[in-house]
Amino acid sequence: MAVLDKKQCADCPSKDMGIFCGLTFQEAMEVSSTTHTLKFKRGQSIFSQGNSPEGIYCIQSGNIKLTKTGQDGKETIIRIVTHGDVIGHRSLFTAQEFHGTATALDDVVVCFIDRNHVLKLINDKPSIALELINKLSRDMGVAEERSSSFHQKNVRERIAQLILELSDSHGVDLGNGEVQINLKLTREEMATMIGTANETLIRIISEYRKDGLIDQNGKLIVIKDRKELQKRADGVH
Repeated sequence: MAVLDKKQCADCPSKDMGIFCGLTFQEAMEVSSTTHTLKFKRGQSIFSQGNSPEGIYCIQSGNIKLTKTGQDGKETIIRIVTHGDVIGHRSLFTAQEFHGTATALDDVVVCFIDRNHVLKLINDKPSIALELINKLSRDMGVAEERSSSFHQKNVRERIAQLILELSDSHGVDLGNGEVQINLKLTREEMATMIGTANETLIRIISEYRKDGLIDQNGKLIVIKDRKELQKRADGVH
């Protein structure tokens, strides 16, 4: 981890996507005085499961995977977060230890705000409290949707759904109806996200490539036929 020069919230490229989007310029400047800008390299942990929360982390750039390790020692990816997201808030407000581990998937820059400053900001700026409530609600909705999908869809459908979800969050339009997912995940990481074996995921992705639904650009997945991929996700063959 490296400590960078302080970044002004008002100048942050992800400000409009985060919990501080409703602040005025002056209010954003006030928040900046309470933050510490940190940089993590790929593979470094931002926080670890079981540790006590000391504040929240606003993601300025990069991608982070949130994982949870079960009693059997198996690690499961809960979700992928990116610029504009906030992490660490759930444990902070429940006064519980972190339920999972946050690990950088690439070079990541975050702004850290300690617990006391967060609570003061929420008390002084109701708009921040509202944005946090909205985020917690969205996170819960995503978790419920994924849980429902996990129980109702078979493995092929879950893999198609995962690719579509990653496209929505990290997709870049290449033109000609193709979308590239600009996120480097190993096949093992993708498999843990939907609860299947690595070998199964590799086999089905190969099938989707053979059928012309997706392709690969280096380590990045390219969606070539989103309409047909959606049919596979919906169980319509």
